[in-house]
Parts: sequence; structure tokens; C-alpha cells
Amino acid sequence: MSGLAVGGIGFAGMLALIALRMPVGLAMLVAGSLGYAYMTSWDIFLNFIKSTPYHLFSNYTLSVIPLFVLMGALAERGGQSANLFRAAAALVGRVRGGLAMAVIWAATVFGAICGSSVATTATFGRAVLPELRRYRYEPGLATGTIAISGVLGILIPPSIIIVVYAITTEQNIVKLFLAALIPGILATLFYCGAVIWTVRRNPESAPLQEPAPRGTRRATLRRVWPLVLVIVGALGGIYGGVFTATEGAAVGTVAMLLVALAQRELSWAGFATSLSNTAETTAMIFLILLGAAVFNAFLGLTQMPEQVAQLVAGSGLPAYGVLVALLVIYILLGAVMDELAMILLTLPIFFPVVVALDFGLRPDEVAIWFGVLVLVVVGIGLAAPPIGMNVFVVSAIAADVPIATTYRGVLPFIAADIIRLAILVAFPWLSLVLVRWLA
Repeated sequence: MSGLAVGGIGFAGMLALIALRMPVGLAMLVAGSLGYAYMTSWDIFLNFIKSTPYHLFSNYTLSVIPLFVLMGALAERGGQSANLFRAAAALVGRVRGGLAMAVIWAATVFGAICGSSVATTATFGRAVLPELRRYRYEPGLATGTIAISGVLGILIPPSIIIVVYAITTEQNIVKLFLAALIPGILATLFYCGAVIWTVRRNPESAPLQEPAPRGTRRATLRRVWPLVLVIVGALGGIYGGVFTATEGAAVGTVAMLLVALAQRELSWAGFATSLSNTAETTAMIFLILLGAAVFNAFLGLTQMPEQVAQLVAGSGLPAYGVLVALLVIYILLGAVMDELAMILLTLPIFFPVVVALDFGLRPDEVAIWFGVLVLVVVGIGLAAPPIGMNVFVVSAIAADVPIATTYRGVLPFIAADIIRLAILVAFPWLSLVLVRWLA
């Protein structure tokens, strides 16, 4: 049996295990282990597996993941998401659809300290859904806005997906953070545009509210300035080269803890919950990383990535044609797969293909640009049917809203994302200008 056939059977088996509700990381580990043993022997596989976890998890760069997760957990338990929403609502809540736009802007700032899409969605679902309901926002607009705001958790640096991409492709994390900044801000603007378009078509979906008194606006803004200082200090230090991404995450985590304690919004129970949630999230991510490492080692033995690259190179398609085809595959996979598992499984196959193509850019710039594009398509998959992890998170919180209603609510935002993706493909400099200027 050819290596390509064995690799295909391994992929199919892994997807079957996922369909049977096996955790994604475990499914990759099982399929990769069986495939590796088939291609070599059980003795060789056991020698491989006894050293791989140590070499994988002793990577110093990986320590940035639990630190950023903990920083976001402390911000959530410290009530910072609610403070951000109230501050944004005080500024833009007076316009029609202003509360929905306030959710998006608050999620943009929160994304700069969280890095997790699901965590951002769950946080804002609990914090702002009652407010949107109190002001009689149409259910689809309310839940759709919260679901899409969670995507900003991975689009706005720092992002766990960016960190994993950087480690997997051996790229500079800071350069990828810089590259994702302008596309992330564009996402915020495009999502606000989708809200404006939606409320113009149906003004009753977002009733007007009374403007907040000036004193209330000042009070709410005073509550968030320490959070802004934490973000500027942590990310500014990383971008300015004062400290590494890992050191910046540590500084930001300690600063976030001090802010939460100073504002007296973090209890001991909340602190313990933050640590527990961080441990659970980190364990889940690391299991996926281990499963992907074993599965990708199996694919390497089958030489499937090289054969696919040769097939693409011999297809005669232009560089942009290949890129668009790969992005379409990502969107389709993102609709049915976990985003982290998806990129870890596909990068060993897709990445060598993309960096070998001629886009008029240096190979390192192509790698960074492609990372931003992957980030965008992963975000689309987080909200798109039939899976859309963020939609399921919101539906669990808003149990009385049918999931089909939430899917209809996210469609204008997905359309905005498709337009934004096309712009980023057509104009690579949008992703590279800060890298060229500051890095």
C-alpha cells in the first residue's frame, strides 16, 4: 500500500474517531500512534513516544500559552469584561445598534489580554447578554454579535493560535503579533459595519436607548484605564523589544492580578477558579499539541506532505489560485473541526506548498502573511455552520434562543469576514507593513 493511501486512511480514521465524540487531541494521538507503528514497528514507536512529549513540552516558548490563558481568566473573574462593555456602551450606546457595537469594541480590547476565542465568547455571553435583552435587542442580533465578538479573541494579539502557528512553522512570534494587528482592527471595523447594515435593514432589531449622563460616562471610563495600561505595557513591551512574548505574558498576568485585587473585584474563589480554568485549558491545548506531533510524525513517514506538494506544484495553477484553493479548504475544515487541531494537522502539508510559491515576497514574509490568512479563516470557522464552536457556546448560555436564530445572526458578520479575507489576499502589505516598519 502506498504512503499516500496509508496517510489517507489515517486521516479518515482520525475523523471517524472525532465523529464518535472522542476528544480531538486523543483522536489524533490514537490514529497517529497506530499509523506510526504500522509504518515502522511497535518497538520503534515506543522509542519515539517515550522522548517526544519531553522534547515537545520542555519548549520554553510554550510557557506563553498558560500565561496568556491565566491573564484572560483573571480579567474575566475580575469583572473587566463587564467594565469594558459599560465603558464602550457609554461612548457609543446612544446610536442605533450602539450596544452591539459596544460588545465588539469591548471584545477587541479584551482580546488583547485573553487570546482565546471560546473564553471571550463565554465571558461576554455571561456579562452582556442580559443587557442586550434588557434593551430589547432582537435575539439573533444579540447572540450573533456575541458569537462573532469571540472571534476577536484570536484575531487581536496576543493569540494562542498565533503562538501555535509560530512554534509549528518556526516563525517569530512578535512579528506575527505585529502582522495580525491591522487585520484584527479591520475585523472590528467590518463587524461594526455589519451591525450598521443589519439595523438599517431592520431598525426594530436594535431599539434606541437613552444616552448615559456625563458623570456616568466618566465613572465607567475611570474603571477601565488600569486595564488599558496593562495592555499597553505588556504588548508595548513585546513590540518594543523590551521583553520577549513569554516575559510580556508574565508581566501582563501579574499586572492583571494586581489590578483585580486593587479594584476588589477578584475573590479567593474567583482566583482559584482562574487557576483551575487555566490548568484545564492548558491541558487540553497540550494534549492537542502532543496528538498533532504524533500524527504529523506518522504523516512524515508516509511522505504524504511531500507528495501533495508535488501534486500541487505540477498542477499548473498560478500562485494565487493555489492559495485561494487552500483557504477554501481551511474554511470547509473550520466548519467541522476544532481550529487548533485543524491548523496543526494541515500546516505540515500546506505550509511547504505556500512558501514555495512566488507572490513577489520573501519566503519569511509569505510565511507571516499566510499565518494571518489562516487566522482569518479559522475565525470564520468558529462562527460558521454547521459547527461554529462560538455559536454552540452562546447557545448554551442563551438556551431559549434557537441555534438556527444565532446562525442567521452571524451571517452578516461572516459576509464581512469573506470581504476582509479577499482584501488581505489582494493586498499583502496590510499584514506586513508593521512588520517591515517596526520589526
